[in-house]
Amino acid sequence: MKTLELGIVSDEISPDFRVAVRHAVDWNVKIVELRMLESGRVPAVKTEEIREVRHLASDNGIRISALSPGIFKHPLSDVQTIQHEITDTLPRTIDLASSLGSNLIIVFGFQRENNEPQEHENQWLERMRWAAEIAGRSDMDLLIENEPGFWCSSGGATADLLRKAGMKNLAANWDPCNAYGAEPKPYPEGYIAVREFIRNVHVKDTLEGSLIRCVPVGEGAIDWKGQLQALLEDSLVHHVTIETHCLPLIEKSKHNVDTLRRYLAELTS
Repeated sequence: MKTLELGIVSDEISPDFRVAVRHAVDWNVKIVELRMLESGRVPAVKTEEIREVRHLASDNGIRISALSPGIFKHPLSDVQTIQHEITDTLPRTIDLASSLGSNLIIVFGFQRENNEPQEHENQWLERMRWAAEIAGRSDMDLLIENEPGFWCSSGGATADLLRKAGMKNLAANWDPCNAYGAEPKPYPEGYIAVREFIRNVHVKDTLEGSLIRCVPVGEGAIDWKGQLQALLEDSLVHHVTIETHCLPLIEKSKHNVDTLRRYLAELTS
């Protein structure tokens, strides 16, 4: 059985990309997702930092797997902000991703307001299709990350909306930890529901919910061994991306690398 490679969100080690790369290389992790740098969140970062990212990635054999600009975290009622993100932030992210050799952009699924009617689903579909069309012109895929309190909160909810959107380049960034509490179990129920749409996977763990307190992988409620087994059997992705979310970052990120390597070794032996 083939194994899965490990990737990591660079600022889950350090926002200083040079520091992040040094540790990633020491841990034999050669896949990096870009989110935050010292000057801010992509794409609103300094040109010289991007030059350094490109240089360090090339020199160290690092592949930039995806960019995460943090867009579509607002409610559908925030029309002006969403329009700006679709017409300005998204195109700039697309240009940056292209220059770094990546075709994956991670977005969110719009915050759902209290008692927001189901009829607003049509607004969701209209805006996501618009964004996907823009991304598609540059052969980019938009991956929606499920998040508590959003329209895409669980595997089931995400799959339902993606199915209705019907866009080939609109898929899922599956985060089982973010689905904790939003459905019976992120794995296997949530995973099975969204499986056909998964193109990227984030790895973190929790005991209380991802927005409350994350813990190192293996110390929380997420069945990561089961989830990894399913990913290996289904061959949906070639790597999983560590998103540590607990301090101290370097220590806990290294812990997560070691834990996941142990799980994968056990599953593929």
